[in-house]
Amino acid sequence: MESTVAMGNSNVEPRDDMEFDSHDAAYEFYKEYAKSAGFGTAKLSSRRSRASKEFIDAKFSCIRYGNKQQSDDAINPRPSPKIGCKASMHVKRRSSNGKWYIHSFVKEHNHELLPAQVHFFRSHRNVDPLKNDAKVRRKKMLASVSKQYGAYQFSGNLENLFRNQHDRGRSLTLEEGGAQVLLEFLVQMQEENPKFFYSVDLNEEHRLRNVFWIDAKGMDNYSNFGDVVSFDTTYFTNKYKIPLVLFIGANHHVQPTLLGCALIADETVHTFIWLMRTWCLAMGGRGPRILLSDQNDNIKAAVGAIFPDTGHYFSLWSILEKIPRRLEYLSLWHDAFMAKFTKCIYRSWTEEQFEHRWWKLIEKFNLREDEWVQSLYENRKLWVPAFMRDVSFASLSTASRSESMNSFFDKYIQSETSLRDFIGQHKLILEDWYEEEAKANFDAWHEMPELKSPSPFEKQMLLIYTREIFKKFQVEVLGAAACHLKKESEDGTSITYAVKDFDANQDFMVEWDALRSDIYCSCHSFEYKGYLCRHAIVVLQMSGVFNIPSKYILQRWTNAAMSRHSISERMEDVQAKVRRYNDLCRRAIILGEEGSLTQESYNIAVGAIKEALKQCATVNVTCETNLRSGSCATLAIQGVNEVCQGNSLAARELMPYSRAAQTSKGSKRADPGKERESIDNASNKKGKVTLEPEIPNGAQGVFHQMELLEKFILNIYLMHLIVDELEGYAW
Repeated sequence: MESTVAMGNSNVEPRDDMEFDSHDAAYEFYKEYAKSAGFGTAKLSSRRSRASKEFIDAKFSCIRYGNKQQSDDAINPRPSPKIGCKASMHVKRRSSNGKWYIHSFVKEHNHELLPAQVHFFRSHRNVDPLKNDAKVRRKKMLASVSKQYGAYQFSGNLENLFRNQHDRGRSLTLEEGGAQVLLEFLVQMQEENPKFFYSVDLNEEHRLRNVFWIDAKGMDNYSNFGDVVSFDTTYFTNKYKIPLVLFIGANHHVQPTLLGCALIADETVHTFIWLMRTWCLAMGGRGPRILLSDQNDNIKAAVGAIFPDTGHYFSLWSILEKIPRRLEYLSLWHDAFMAKFTKCIYRSWTEEQFEHRWWKLIEKFNLREDEWVQSLYENRKLWVPAFMRDVSFASLSTASRSESMNSFFDKYIQSETSLRDFIGQHKLILEDWYEEEAKANFDAWHEMPELKSPSPFEKQMLLIYTREIFKKFQVEVLGAAACHLKKESEDGTSITYAVKDFDANQDFMVEWDALRSDIYCSCHSFEYKGYLCRHAIVVLQMSGVFNIPSKYILQRWTNAAMSRHSISERMEDVQAKVRRYNDLCRRAIILGEEGSLTQESYNIAVGAIKEALKQCATVNVTCETNLRSGSCATLAIQGVNEVCQGNSLAARELMPYSRAAQTSKGSKRADPGKERESIDNASNKKGKVTLEPEIPNGAQGVFHQMELLEKFILNIYLMHLIVDELEGYAW
């Protein structure tokens, strides 16, 4: 009745009123239907008549119909696609006219349908040369993918993304038993921490193709430091035994943070799209502001597809370290070439200067026909410093890999490191990583840097920048004394200066726009490191500006990096918060010392903390609600005065307790009541208080007596827990 119509329209679903000339015709119809729906088919069973020996019954199904039938101790077990799917079509032959009709039809599947990848199923290969034409198939695939990834706003021509889709069948190259070891590791990690995330990508034969994972600490770090991320494929590109790729960030101590790990089968667009999409989902659907990677067209396509609002750039070290291999034929002139190349890259003040020097370099070394050099020029806006205004790479793009944070893993992974070895020391790697961060946190709490000059810039950033960043910035402030500037030109509100750096024995160009508070230096310190250089500082100073403009103070480098709130443009607010924060930390140490002595005092301390947390949360919610009305302004000002006074007191508060802890044994100890009374009395004194905290130097620091450290380990740990609770983030 409708067999011809049904065969010609693959979108028609099986219906009870359909008839077919033969069971083969019925199967062809079911295959066409399956092809449009996105699943593979199989002839499940058939039955002949005992009398006529002709077929009278047949059943067709999805290839995932039924369950795998294989003993657990089978040698070299074959992969099976069966996962208990019930989708099938059962046809029978009428004895009256010999036509075949649909006896039963089950439409529902228990798995994802793949209309875009349907040509990979064995049942749909090489059926119709016309329908199987690559161009026709690619158009159907692009339409499906655009729909599938619509949430990520694909843009542009996607046809080139899938030229290598036949590579989807590849599987992860692992040592024998490696897949089992890997999956056991992932399951174990998730059992230990339910927030541990992993995702597995299987190929057509249900073999591992790509695997991604990230722990809860990595996800938490991404929420604070996910603005700039480096996607490192070095181990895969260099043919290491484990095909590992990493997502790496930088925390506020300028230390690497692990934001995701993956093992990949290949470098196809499909792999990178799957990986970027999975990573994005793990991070709550929020992409980074900037993503750095190797120079790779497939990565570039995947990033553009999944993260259309992310700025994608090539790591500078990944470009520079390819030069000896890519331009090996220039080895005799390597030094001369690198001198010219470095000048072109680093000394070009404008895009026009870069263009002039680039083409001069190309002609001098006859590189016009070199394809890799051509690709560098075509992608020049993704890696040449002259094009990097208004971005910052947070120290993740350096001139060499050894200087980069990506090299942290290099001491654990060598070219012959096996998957078993890597998984075996995975926890050790993370523990070392977190130990470094904990040490930096400890140092930041107990070792305040000293001011080394009367510079207002140094004084401004002392309480704003983290200890590590402040030390780096301090070098720039002191280095400004070795710089001499000369006005070159003026264009409206913008003035260009030539700055002679006597330390570096180089000249740099600095452009300052007073109206917009924009400053740009040809050394690109802010773009690559995230803080202003000495050349910009000396220009600001000579222009009568004695505070770093807020736009050049990245929150990721401040003591408020892990705060839920953005840095206010009023830096005094940030300084006040830091003072309050430091004061609470010091008081928490005292509380830890007192509260840990007996169970009763411990219960009192914990109860007080819980009550304080409730009250603080209530006050903070009220302040946030009434922020626009300015009702919290008075409280904030009062808090600044209290804390500024408390800062100078806190150090004095700690010393009596530390002495008591050192000298007391058993019940012998100083009376804390008088100490607390003196603290409270001092805190309530009236009068003008200086806004600058006391800065410990040398032996006057609170924790410079090493013999006290063991006594304070417990207190410090308690302090971390208390303050982290107060700040609202997990330690």
